[in-house]
Amino acid sequence: MLNNITLGQYYPVDSPVHRLDPRCKILSALIYIVAVFLARTAVGYALLLGFLLLAAHLARVPFRMLLKGLKPLRFILILTFLLNLFFTPGEHVLLSVWRIQVTREALLQAVYFSLRLAFLVVGTSLLTLTTSPVSLSDGLEILLSPLKKLHFPAHELAMMMTIALRFIPTLLEEADKIMKAQMARGADFESGNLLARAKAMVPLLVPLFVSAFRRAGDLAMAMESRCYHGDEGRTRLRVLRFARPDYLTLLLMALLIVLMILEGILFA
Repeated sequence: MLNNITLGQYYPVDSPVHRLDPRCKILSALIYIVAVFLARTAVGYALLLGFLLLAAHLARVPFRMLLKGLKPLRFILILTFLLNLFFTPGEHVLLSVWRIQVTREALLQAVYFSLRLAFLVVGTSLLTLTTSPVSLSDGLEILLSPLKKLHFPAHELAMMMTIALRFIPTLLEEADKIMKAQMARGADFESGNLLARAKAMVPLLVPLFVSAFRRAGDLAMAMESRCYHGDEGRTRLRVLRFARPDYLTLLLMALLIVLMILEGILFA
């Protein structure tokens, strides 16, 4: 399960999406999130699915790799579907068993909410898979730089988010090694009920937290030894500039928002 988490991983290939400006990809991801919440009918979700397939094809990222990131969220997706299915009121009853009723409105809402969660996870995973942590940090810092006039710590926030994304695969790899080592010593993480599995995870969490704090201390010492002082006097090897593909991408995202608004008006 740990190997199925794609958030924070970078898929290094040469593609049109990888070559886009990181600021363009961050803005596109934010616009896409807004578009997901604007979807109201099956037409809107079909448009979002088509957009994801197109983006994955242009990024040369296997779509099964994006779907793999949904496996750790299976419980949340199933729970979201069931809660909306059985606790959403409606008029058109499809199934009635004792006091439990399933209506057409509840079924549609359960499907839509589950798809919304899946699209959000896949879309954000596509951002990190096509953008290196350094580029993501630079783009985020530049986008937040106007807030520096309000004494907002833009550089510090961008650095923290980048370090967090960078160390997600590292911590997952460390957790996988610790789990395999303890399973070789007789530990059982899969049998028993939910409470028993939670108790079995305690021997895994303790060394994982110790390793995380040790890595954080090593990173802080390394940054201090290199005279890191935030963004004071900091220069960049690569200066970010918008090109024609970036403007075309933002125009495409604006068109997506317009289509989602029209979908809500025409098909609602």
